Amino acid sequence: MIGGTLLLLAGCNSLPDSGPTEAQVNHAQRDPKRNAVGYAIVQVSPDLISLLESEAPPLFSSLDQNNTPVNYTHNDTVGPGDILQVSIYEVGSSLFSLSSVNMAASTNAAGGASTIPSTSSGSNLPPLSVDASGNIRVPFVGEIHVAGMTTIQVAEAIRARLKQKSLSPQVLVRIMADIANSVMVYGGVRRPSRVPLTPNREHILDVIALAGGADHPNQPDEDYVVRLTRNGKIAELPLKTIENTPAQNILMQPGDRVQLTFKPRSYSVFGASGRVTQTQFTTPTLTMAEAISRNGGPIDSRADPNAVYLFRFENADIVRRLGMPIADSATTAPVVYQLDMMNPSSYFLAERFMMRDHDLIYIANASSNRFYKFFSLITTVISPIE
Repeated sequence: MIGGTLLLLAGCNSLPDSGPTEAQVNHAQRDPKRNAVGYAIVQVSPDLISLLESEAPPLFSSLDQNNTPVNYTHNDTVGPGDILQVSIYEVGSSLFSLSSVNMAASTNAAGGASTIPSTSSGSNLPPLSVDASGNIRVPFVGEIHVAGMTTIQVAEAIRARLKQKSLSPQVLVRIMADIANSVMVYGGVRRPSRVPLTPNREHILDVIALAGGADHPNQPDEDYVVRLTRNGKIAELPLKTIENTPAQNILMQPGDRVQLTFKPRSYSVFGASGRVTQTQFTTPTLTMAEAISRNGGPIDSRADPNAVYLFRFENADIVRRLGMPIADSATTAPVVYQLDMMNPSSYFLAERFMMRDHDLIYIANASSNRFYKFFSLITTVISPIE
């Protein structure tokens, strides 16, 4: 009798399983050799839900927080790489008009008598490129340093140089190609391009819209991530967060780089569930209860409903606030959240526990599952063949 019992237990232990039981998960967590990544198990509770709901993502506004005040430009100054259109208007004999050159030659041939016509003329110079040093070269004027000037100041600098050579010169300057006051917008937008900034001072959502907006307009904005690079620093936020938080719709600065990336969010379900699968969110938000139900929930004949686990690489701030050890340089740490679905209050908690991209739900097998599986196998073997 004892030998038969031992043989039965050995047979149960040799059967394959879809995953560990609750006892095996807890034992592995306490065994340093098996817990190579150093994960911790945390029970889902009202205090945990409140802690997760209070989490603040890394914000774009943090890029402006340093030891010096932020000086926003008005986006109307000239810089290296810009292309300028210079128009010069003169009274009488014009330095930049071909007809005035011919008139001057005819006057000299007639004996040196000179007359000043009462008419005025205007000339557009060829487009002038601002070199890497911030300078331009203007005929009859020479080299002028224009970097950091407004177009009005550039026009005044040229006019001051021309006053000794032309009668009442008037100068207009406009920026044909604004390179210095621009941002690069690329990635998941319809028209990746360099977007010029104007004195209206565009925000990050403005430049994304000017680049055509998201290239998958039918997808939730939560599936888009905005990556902002400024002065060597990088921050990322979901597009929806920027839309819902005006403080994060920050002003653009020349030289910013904005990347919009389409990242469909998904989660995976393993273990004793109706389906083992990877599923996309398809909705702006998704709770743990909704995620479990989408995959059929725990299987009555196999699952241990008081051992539903969610595996996640949690943000370092939350890990520290949970009182868990974590390296100072670490940004995330592995955490396993456990939900006891035999407790009715846990269903309310599951409705408030928000899923994140790449979360993994595991529904543990019941400890009695192997016995029933072995018993079913024996029954199949000894059943008479009809």
